[in-house]
Amino acid sequence: MITGSIVALATPMNDVGEIEWEALRRLVDFHVEQGTEGIVAAGTTGEPSTMSFDEHVEVLRVIVDQVNGRIPVIAGTGANATWEAVKLTKCAQELGADYCLSVAPYYNRPTQEGMYQHFKAVAEVGLPTILYNVPKRTGVDIDNETVFRLAELDNIVGLKEATGDMARAAVLVEHFKGGNFALYSGDDPTACDFMTAGGQGVISVSANVIPRLMHEMCAAALQGNPERAREIDAQMAPVNDAMGVEPNPIPVKWALNYMGLAGKGIRLPLTRLSEQHHAVVAESLALAKVVN
Repeated sequence: MITGSIVALATPMNDVGEIEWEALRRLVDFHVEQGTEGIVAAGTTGEPSTMSFDEHVEVLRVIVDQVNGRIPVIAGTGANATWEAVKLTKCAQELGADYCLSVAPYYNRPTQEGMYQHFKAVAEVGLPTILYNVPKRTGVDIDNETVFRLAELDNIVGLKEATGDMARAAVLVEHFKGGNFALYSGDDPTACDFMTAGGQGVISVSANVIPRLMHEMCAAALQGNPERAREIDAQMAPVNDAMGVEPNPIPVKWALNYMGLAGKGIRLPLTRLSEQHHAVVAESLALAKVVN
């Protein structure tokens, strides 16, 4: 089980949207050096929905290669076609990823039974599978009862819960207390509360730009020091808010470029951060003391 800060890694791109492979490798090293406990490769923040299948697999390959066993790699292998999710998961397994992150099938809005059968097929590949529930993006919600049922299957090992609903999180924490099923926040503004309530970590967008702070907040929460965790969380709050001024990963990609860590590129239909938000994002980074 991975615990702590797991970055939902953005994929650096140049002005015309081509992947910057060397910048991607440098980002991996940056996160290892800053204490990030795990990397999600080609998750939502990594823009896999605008990549070809081959590009998606190559991003996984480069990240696994650059990590070189130093921290776990969680391959984003979600798709709304079950065959595609299975195929991506098989590729991730062959490349040496440690886990896969499988999002609820989006747009086609399956029933709870449909989602159960989808995730069951993914898990049967044999790669430890983390479920990903983010209804505001997918249009479907993995019910807690479906999560409980899926957790009984081999290779279903955790859940990224991105609703930000702390009452729901409390039910999950109570159900899985003392077990080996990992619960990760997928909502940075409520991640501290999630972890102090008993979660094992966060799969974070903000960690792209404040990896050390996110690592320290998680460490404090896991060590039973909620006061310190909340103190760090307050320092991170402006960044967490700024990363939501436009749809993810628009703000975080602008921030990475502002910090000199990646090019300006993002792929349509997403566009670069609106100029009206530049000052807000820049100020949040200054408040977090990651830039002058």
